[in-house]
Amino acid sequence: MTTRTLPQDPYIEAIGDALTAAGLEPTDHSWTDDGETRGTYCYLNAVITLDPSGTLASDDEDAIDGAAWPHGLLLLWEWHTGVEADQGEPERGSFWQFAELKADGSNEYPSSLPVEGYASPAAVVEAARKVISREIGAGHFFNGGVPSWDGGTIGETWERHAELDAACEAWGNDEASE
Repeated sequence: MTTRTLPQDPYIEAIGDALTAAGLEPTDHSWTDDGETRGTYCYLNAVITLDPSGTLASDDEDAIDGAAWPHGLLLLWEWHTGVEADQGEPERGSFWQFAELKADGSNEYPSSLPVEGYASPAAVVEAARKVISREIGAGHFFNGGVPSWDGGTIGETWERHAELDAACEAWGNDEASE
């Protein structure tokens, strides 16, 4: 996690605690941040790295044969200001994605995780388990990262979603005023 406090920190911490309680402890390669692209498009994000196979390998030579997730799984959360939505960037608000890590540290094209943008920790755990078991398959770049899943949205929103949304909105408004 970052050393400065960001609006999403308590939420991502709650997600991490739920994953840990479910036996899916995030690795040390998990963090929250704020960022920008092209100097104008600001957003909040979080990356949670999981090692569901217990076989995290730094490269293909170290990978254990047959490991389902030899390099790990990323759970990605983002909140966007919507500033450049008219240019193909995401609309204002939050969403979850997942991606499989590759040996070189890059990842497959992220796919939508079928949960609410402010999903409850239990919903993220359930969705992560379905990704790990391959019930939810990765989407393809050419179909917009839509996962192979027809089970609808998983779970409920976080009980503190209004507080989180207000904090993200305040951050977005502050960014827009600078």
